[in-house]
Amino acid sequence: MPRPGRRVSAANVQKVCELSVKIYTKTGDDGDTGLFGGPRVSKDDPRIEAYGAVDELNALLGLARTEPMSAQLDVLLARVQNELFDLGAELATPDPTAKGTATLGESHIATLEVTIDIYEEQLEPLKQFILPGGCPAAALLHLSRTVCRRAERRMVTLSRLAPVRNELIVYVNRLSDLLFVLARAANHLAGERDVPWQKSAHASPHIPAGSSGPSEGTGP
Repeated sequence: MPRPGRRVSAANVQKVCELSVKIYTKTGDDGDTGLFGGPRVSKDDPRIEAYGAVDELNALLGLARTEPMSAQLDVLLARVQNELFDLGAELATPDPTAKGTATLGESHIATLEVTIDIYEEQLEPLKQFILPGGCPAAALLHLSRTVCRRAERRMVTLSRLAPVRNELIVYVNRLSDLLFVLARAANHLAGERDVPWQKSAHASPHIPAGSSGPSEGTGP
């Protein structure tokens, strides 16, 4: 960075730009983007929606890791973040085999399943639905689970239009299960108990007079 008060010449600015990678390219200003080894497509293309949801999940896991948690859990989430980058790279590639981006497979799915089993053994068996929440780390992991489910839905949509390896869809399905278990584990480690879902009564709550809602005492 230049010192305060020092003039920065156009030549120096040009040199810095040549030596560094620009964040902005201006190539997507018309609402399209380039795929790895493929054509340019609209930014709301199903493929972009799919790996965009994966990217959102990755960022949310990064946020979850800023909260207090065990070192073991932090290392696990770091590994998952790296695997999500692998997943996003494959989704961004129309021909992942040719470009070498097809890296996730059965072994990664098996690792998720083993990890689920290990953490579940440390928790009380679930007998009813629970509410998302608890300590901050657990709440963010519950939110990550919902984004993971959305990523799965976007990938299923893409699979109807273009080839998507089934292992990828299975991976995110298992990952959402893992995130649910990890949210419970984070609460357990923080001394927080699961909060059971309390089903609402059949009668509707009181609606103030003058509202546009149903009258008091009507059914759902």
